[in-house]
Amino acid sequence: MASTALPQPGREPGRRHSPETSRAHRRESSRAPLLRAVLGEVLRRERAQQARTLADVAASARVSMPYLSEIERGRKEASSEVLSAVCSALRVELSAVLSEAAGDLAARGRAHARAVRLREIRAERALGTRASITSIAPRAATPLSRADGPMHSPLCLAA
Repeated sequence: MASTALPQPGREPGRRHSPETSRAHRRESSRAPLLRAVLGEVLRRERAQQARTLADVAASARVSMPYLSEIERGRKEASSEVLSAVCSALRVELSAVLSEAAGDLAARGRAHARAVRLREIRAERALGTRASITSIAPRAATPLSRADGPMHSPLCLAA
């Protein structure tokens, strides 16, 4: 008997990732770049430049295709033995892959540092604006209690 899937609350039809996954992705993207992600991108770029399939490289390196895919997407940390095997399968030197990854990582690190500093500056400006508004009329920013009538309002006293 075929069952009909019921829609799950809080999930759009056809959407692959949950809101928790999206939050995790945003959290991860706001951090400094990870070496495993950069290495994976370098390996994937090299494989694509050679116009080779994931299955071909995985078979040559003697690793499973899903595992190689996870490495390329930066989801798994590859051991030095696996990295060496993948580099051999791609016919590139491990040192060349590591050098390229180091350059990419340094560039991303600088970009990340600039982004973090920009967020800090924006936060400081936002706090500075709020601080200047409350310093002009500090009591006006606080709510009135019932005992304070309109005649005891800070705005009326200032007039």
